[in-house]
Amino acid sequence: MKALTQTDFNFPGLKGIYHGKVRDVYNINDETLVMVATDRISAFDVVLPEGIPYKGQILNQIAAKFLDATQDICPNWKLATPDPMVTAGVRCQGFPVEMIVRGYLCGSAWRTYKSGVREICGLPIPDGMKENEKFATPIVTPTTKAEHGAHDEDISREQIINQGLVSEEDYEILEKYTLALFQRGTEIAASRGLILVDTKYEFGKKDGVIYLMDEIHTPDSSRYFYAEGYRERFEKGEPQKQLSKEFVREWLMDNGFQGKEGQQVPAMTPEIVSGITDRYIELYEHITGEKFVKTEGEDILKRIEKNVLNYLKI
Repeated sequence: MKALTQTDFNFPGLKGIYHGKVRDVYNINDETLVMVATDRISAFDVVLPEGIPYKGQILNQIAAKFLDATQDICPNWKLATPDPMVTAGVRCQGFPVEMIVRGYLCGSAWRTYKSGVREICGLPIPDGMKENEKFATPIVTPTTKAEHGAHDEDISREQIINQGLVSEEDYEILEKYTLALFQRGTEIAASRGLILVDTKYEFGKKDGVIYLMDEIHTPDSSRYFYAEGYRERFEKGEPQKQLSKEFVREWLMDNGFQGKEGQQVPAMTPEIVSGITDRYIELYEHITGEKFVKTEGEDILKRIEKNVLNYLKI
């Protein structure tokens, strides 16, 4: 199975294409977005040289399930999933920030904390916390939404409002939705024996209505721990058993790469690529409680084109 790393469709009514780190987004008549989840994988804001077979299908299907499971909390952009790797939805004006919510101190927040910093995005973090420790209540730590190739930067609520990136009224809604979505994701994860550790959400606006956009609760946007053994590993100071993209970052760091200038991405052997696919399938099956069914057979590009064209005729 080959990975899909590039698309360049010419759908009817096409007004523009945006090639993101992982997704290719097609603007149809300034009304509908057709988002193709490719098999590209990024870490440290760098797109890695090898695609991961089935990753796009996995991300798209997890996101679709969670969008459906949270539509009572807030409106979301999804209209249909015409292909296992494609979601079509409402075209919104995206807010220039990503809403990151953390239930535990780990990942980049832990690395910052370990360096001596006791504040994230304007929020004070208590002394004496340990890696992977649960916060008393989840915290919202937004970032700027960087242009392609640039790094997202931490930003506080006050800076977002003062810089006019989001109005105070809208920001309060974004934060309310963020915490409610995280609570729902936490509950669903717990029912599957997982802990939703942290995640990010993106929002947009159309006709005065705020919509949840993009993917939610996927391994690209979220970090999960296994609930079983969490407490024992935490008390012993051992790494948590987790399902997230963090294992890719750790592999890169172990091989001398953190996305800094002059650093080379380590060789991604077929074994490494296959292992990453296996981890993504593992998360899909854990978080959905369903067996992952690989979509195989025909040429991926032809299949996507056929399915999207059939959808756009509706």
